[in-house]
Amino acid sequence: MDASREPVTEARERALSHADITEGVRRATSCLPKWYPEAITVGMTDDELTAALQRVLGIHGGSGARGCLHVEYQGAGLKIWVSWALVNNYGRPPTVQGQRTVDLVRMIYDIPDPSNAQASLF
Repeated sequence: MDASREPVTEARERALSHADITEGVRRATSCLPKWYPEAITVGMTDDELTAALQRVLGIHGGSGARGCLHVEYQGAGLKIWVSWALVNNYGRPPTVQGQRTVDLVRMIYDIPDPSNAQASLF
């Protein structure tokens, strides 16, 4: 078998960059701006964003293809797995979960937090 057709294994898996993780989270949550456009503009508290993400991520889902990021996700625990190899969500801890998912989604979609009293500096 030539190397270009060799399956990607843990040993050959490419390291994830911050951009890879951000892209994986964006893919897993891609319907958030479609389902909650007004809430994203007005702002969501952490509790509101958590509830929205649980609905968006659902019970379990994912996508991936050769040469593309593999993404799996589940609403319970706000868990998202991102990998350059086939994701085994039973044998590997999530790439992001819980509050880290909330924080990353808030940054990706620029969602204000109305409970944060900090005035905008810009």
